[in-house]
Amino acid sequence: MSIRLRNVCADCSVPDPRWASVNRGVLICDECCSVHRSLGRHSSQVRHLTHTPWPPTQLQMVQTLYSNGANSIWEHSLLDPTSVMSGKRKANPQDKLLPNKSEFIKAKYQMLAFVHRMPCREDDSNTAKDLSKQLHSSVRTGNLETCLRLLTLGAQANFFHPEKGSTPLHVAAKAGQVLQAELLTVYGADPGAPDSNAKTPIDYAREAGYNDLADRLFEIQYELTDRLAFYLCGRKPDHRIGQHFIVPQLADSSLDLSELAKSAKKKLQSLNNHLFEELAMDVYDEVDRRETDAVWLATQNHSTLVSETTVVPFLPVNPEYSSTRNQGRQKLARFNSHEFATLVIDILSDAKRRQQGSAGLSTQDNLDFMLKNLSVKPFGDSLDNDQPDYDSVASDEDTDQDMPVSKEDRTKSPDSDLTDGAITLQEYMDVKKALTASEAKIQQLMKANGNLSDELRLMQKKASKFDKQSSMPESDYDNAFMDSDMDDSRRGRLRSSGWLAEGSSIPELDNVEMETDPTLPSTEDVIRKTEQITKNIQELLRAAQDGKHESFIPCSERIYVAVTEMAALFPKKPRSETARGSLRLLTSSACRLQAECKKAVPSDGGQSPDMQLVTQQVIQCAYDIAKAAKQLVTITTKETTN
Repeated sequence: MSIRLRNVCADCSVPDPRWASVNRGVLICDECCSVHRSLGRHSSQVRHLTHTPWPPTQLQMVQTLYSNGANSIWEHSLLDPTSVMSGKRKANPQDKLLPNKSEFIKAKYQMLAFVHRMPCREDDSNTAKDLSKQLHSSVRTGNLETCLRLLTLGAQANFFHPEKGSTPLHVAAKAGQVLQAELLTVYGADPGAPDSNAKTPIDYAREAGYNDLADRLFEIQYELTDRLAFYLCGRKPDHRIGQHFIVPQLADSSLDLSELAKSAKKKLQSLNNHLFEELAMDVYDEVDRRETDAVWLATQNHSTLVSETTVVPFLPVNPEYSSTRNQGRQKLARFNSHEFATLVIDILSDAKRRQQGSAGLSTQDNLDFMLKNLSVKPFGDSLDNDQPDYDSVASDEDTDQDMPVSKEDRTKSPDSDLTDGAITLQEYMDVKKALTASEAKIQQLMKANGNLSDELRLMQKKASKFDKQSSMPESDYDNAFMDSDMDDSRRGRLRSSGWLAEGSSIPELDNVEMETDPTLPSTEDVIRKTEQITKNIQELLRAAQDGKHESFIPCSERIYVAVTEMAALFPKKPRSETARGSLRLLTSSACRLQAECKKAVPSDGGQSPDMQLVTQQVIQCAYDIAKAAKQLVTITTKETTN
């Protein structure tokens, strides 16, 4: 479903905004969206109006909120004439993104600086309770902006009314208020929560004859696993026929899992439900970040490859989470596309196992158990941080090969994996120490230094001060490509929103133990090859932006040739583990890119590919290549200066 772009940006009044903030109920322009994305999903959940698949009623909910003045909720005090006297003002189209628009948007949505404040009362809990009771009553009507205002002020979407014996979602479902139900679930309302009569909102919608609403609420319960499955294979389970899970498998399973990978899987399975929920929610957020980046890059002007406003390099900090968890969330960005797909598959598999493996419970008890332990907590529901957040998983830095998931390991009894026991305190402390050290390295890696071309020119100037080293003999760093062949047949029940695991494959650029390696090529040679790779990637991104999918394959071939020439500059086995890891990422990503681009061609049977999914994966592979090339430039620059 799409809409005609005839509105103005809620934050700066630029005409024809192309993005929406779902939880804020506003439409925003590209520039302002770049700031929203940097705030994180806990502050603003952004979706493109035409390039992102929308549940029709969710899009209708956002449109209705915006057209009915939802923006006045976030700019309440600015509407007061005295605000002009105080120096407060809204951003305008002529303002610069940094710092003007950025500071205004952060004040508006992160600090809630312009929201109407309730009079201070001694008992805040009573205030929240009163607001929640008002919400419980208001959702039976179609007045969405009133309910959004109440939620903003502190009303709880899952509030259980002690006298009525139900939640606001029960009331909205019984009244057939589809858009109210969409708003409540965006703010975390549980469609499977029972009321005092042991009935769920789904039950009430079905009994009242609102079957479309009942189906939508049922679908929302599987939002997390559906989103993860769609990310990997471009389709979702058909819940109407009883298919509730799709768990893809990696096609190349010729190699068994290493002992390290097996240990990582066991530790994932040994997590208690609370920690597994957190991990799942974080991975969901990372999927959203990657998908949004893909849409962003496909809809922008690619005169440069990377700039301050085109890429959100890792998940922004959520102040509701512990520092350890935030560090772990940010490490997710360092997984390349193959490794991240492996993690997502492991989580989908274990979610299904947990849902179906609650021995001794009835089917309904199983459903209730999973809904209770895997529920969405998008706003203000602080989590218990007394227990460790993550345990380590296998890293590409620990092995010379990518670690594919074997078919045998995926199909064996899950009970056979549960032999590792609970995570020990010492294991947790080791992981926490590693996370802390890695965070500093990530910050250094992701520092905003302008776009990639600027960095290359700067490094080239530095390189000119040194003697040119001769390049080394050709070598083959072409790792075998591990494609994702999709297989389904998973059934179950589950609801939630995002997941994560600790570990990484992308080497650090500032490895303090790295020795000088005289066999590495000169920085000038590496920069020259990197510039060619960058040029070819820009051409590919422009083709994606213009919808010229027929150009994907020739573009990928040119990128592959440029990557092969760059890899040939390096020796067979560089002394630096950092260099070896970067070369592995560079060449394997180029192979994956070729395979993804080939999917843009219709199959022999005439079936058209899902171009949105193909474009998303193509852009991710291109980003992995650019990042690896940047790492190699940095590595050779350090070697030269040493």
